[in-house]
Amino acid sequence: MIKRTSLIGASTLALMSLHGIGSGLAADASETVIVTGTREADKKASESLAPIDIVSGEQLTATGQTDLRDVLSRLLPSFSRQAAAYDTGALTDAIQLRGLSPDQVLVLVNGKRRHTTANINADVGPLQGSAPVDLDLIPISAIDHIEVLRDGAAAQYGSDAIAGVVNIILKSGAEGGSASTTTGAYYKGDGFTQGLSGDVGTALGPNGFLHLSGEFHYHNFSNRSGPDPQNGNIVDTRVLGDPESTREALAFNAGEKLGNGVELYLFGTYAHRNAESWENFRNPNPDAGNADAQALAPLYPNGFAPAETIDENDFSLTAGARGNDFFGWRWDVSSTYGGDSDRIGLVSSANSSLYVDTGATPTSFHVGDYQTTQWTNNLDVSRPFATGLLPAPLNVALGLEHRRESYSLGAGDPASYYTSTDPATSGTYGSGAQGLPGNLPAVAGGHSRNSVGTYVDLSTNLTSAWQVDLAGRYEHYSDFGSTADGKLSTRYDFSPRFGVRATVSNGFRAPSLAEEYFSAVNVGPGYASVQLPVTSPAALALGSTALKPEKSTNYSVGIVAEPVSHLHTTVDAYQIKIKDRIVDSALYTDDATGFVSAALLKNGEVIPAGTTTSAQYYTNGADTLTRGLDIKADYTTDFGRWGQVRWDGALNLNYTAVRNIRLNSLGTPNLNVAGISYLSTATPRNKIIIGGTWYLDDWSLALHETRYGHVAQYDLDQVTFSNYFLNVVKAAYITDMEVGYDISSRLHLAVGADNLFNRYPNKTNPATFAPSGWNTYDTTSPFGFNGGFYYTRLSYAF
Repeated sequence: MIKRTSLIGASTLALMSLHGIGSGLAADASETVIVTGTREADKKASESLAPIDIVSGEQLTATGQTDLRDVLSRLLPSFSRQAAAYDTGALTDAIQLRGLSPDQVLVLVNGKRRHTTANINADVGPLQGSAPVDLDLIPISAIDHIEVLRDGAAAQYGSDAIAGVVNIILKSGAEGGSASTTTGAYYKGDGFTQGLSGDVGTALGPNGFLHLSGEFHYHNFSNRSGPDPQNGNIVDTRVLGDPESTREALAFNAGEKLGNGVELYLFGTYAHRNAESWENFRNPNPDAGNADAQALAPLYPNGFAPAETIDENDFSLTAGARGNDFFGWRWDVSSTYGGDSDRIGLVSSANSSLYVDTGATPTSFHVGDYQTTQWTNNLDVSRPFATGLLPAPLNVALGLEHRRESYSLGAGDPASYYTSTDPATSGTYGSGAQGLPGNLPAVAGGHSRNSVGTYVDLSTNLTSAWQVDLAGRYEHYSDFGSTADGKLSTRYDFSPRFGVRATVSNGFRAPSLAEEYFSAVNVGPGYASVQLPVTSPAALALGSTALKPEKSTNYSVGIVAEPVSHLHTTVDAYQIKIKDRIVDSALYTDDATGFVSAALLKNGEVIPAGTTTSAQYYTNGADTLTRGLDIKADYTTDFGRWGQVRWDGALNLNYTAVRNIRLNSLGTPNLNVAGISYLSTATPRNKIIIGGTWYLDDWSLALHETRYGHVAQYDLDQVTFSNYFLNVVKAAYITDMEVGYDISSRLHLAVGADNLFNRYPNKTNPATFAPSGWNTYDTTSPFGFNGGFYYTRLSYAF
């Protein structure tokens, strides 16, 4: 006989089907009432006109992962993540849906738009240019469930919803709670991870609730870099690996019913993160040719490796009221204010120009500040109308939205951007602190914009088996103008066990203020790369033009079937055309004429002589076409006294082609071979998750196999900085396993391993190895490069 328990998910639910939650311990997720992708009340997931995944809070806490980004990439084949980012990009977490940009996924919390990070990913790779919502700043312990709409929804929600929508629903219980601790590390012994989380609900007033949640997360460095041949093959290089990160996060959700169907609500989050990411090693050996390291040899006789740091504060607060009968209309009025503030620093560094000129230099620097805020005000109303002509009421939904966004850059301290004015040394040593020179005062400043949008959404049944939904949205932005978008969805159920559905829509994504105004300089041994604001004098001299919105056209068609009892299946095909995708421009590198250095001087950037200098800016560089297929199924087998097994499987096939490369104002293509690969082949062509969870009395065993298809991208030759070579991460099978035991009806212990057999990606093309030997594995690996991770988790339910 199978023991029924009150534990949170009995630990292994995370790897179970997204259609069903639990082994009879909870209701089928397909019967969950959804609020994403529909304006109708009491709409169930099983009735959805578009593909939608329901991920329970139990599933989120039971993967051994303490980052929400990593949890979703393990549970949903349509999600992917890059193994590592570079420089300050490594300090912010991003996730991709259907191989598109992280910016093209809209994130909501309780149905309200979430603000983005201020820390843009400015380096090369598929994440370049993105400043998405950082999901890891929302505590997992606060989440009741997540609804993932895998469909374009800009006509319903506005900018960013090109790839889909992630709606995070917070816990709202007035009683109960949980506490858990997770401890783990990589097989190699590094990457120690400790997570502590908890939540508790209590009554608030006569008819209200307050649910509080908190989380602490620590993750130590990992290092998968190779030996440094410039320094006798001693492994000093530590660039390739996870950054060290400490994060504290809080959340609350509260509501009070006033009577007459009126409810007040208030919810919010706060998170603080400190993180540190290593930079390239600076070798003082004269044969290495690094003048800066040689000049700093008295300070660092054995060389040095700077580390970039972030001190981040993130917050969001929503207040609102809703009711169900204002002259027959349901209504919801709300205001959300949130923001992200990042103080970027540098440690274990120095300013060689300052040291040569004055004989002294700081070894730690404040290199700049980035801050973004978003204030969103919404009014939504809806009601059903009986027409007398249709078998169901016509649901009419209307809404208004005003949003104000701001983005600001702060200058670094003077020592972080000091450049020598001595004719004898000017142009010889680095322009500012080694690793990441500080922001110049010239680029500091604030920027803002306003947008106003309105929408209408009509849905009904044309027959008892035929549903339709028509949505339209008009939006005006103060910085680039207006856009109008529409969406038509339909579904026909031939029987209770079989139906077909389809959608067609167009959408848009407004260029973020970070993409318009971000500026950064990165200096490494023998090279310097500069990210320019798109309308700056230097960028204009290199051919830039002002950014335009991305435009999309989405199609999808699918089937929903239950061929036999308890076997749930869905198959959905999709196509997404995107025009004017915002990407980093082709890399402009100095030739004999020094045209890049000359352009940079227009922005006040001085690069030392003999340095390989390159520059980029964000641009509407290409049109792309993405096609794919999602298949999902789950089934439960009851073996009587031998327990119950919940089988599940999911597949995503995804292909993106670059259809058109646009020219800049100088007639130069905006994408090179590397940029094309970032858009088209740097995420898996396919991803399969298959397995099951076995329950027997107090025990549970989850075993899942994930096949990641190959990825490929062209990387810059790290020796000459002039050629590109193809790196391929071959397809791989990764096994995850977890064993759980109910110590009591409230206490549960789980022990597991992600990447059980310690699988690593193949190594990169030796032709692209940096002289310092750091890039032994390609950072686009969809399953990482750290090998196996083992963990234990202890959970207690109040």
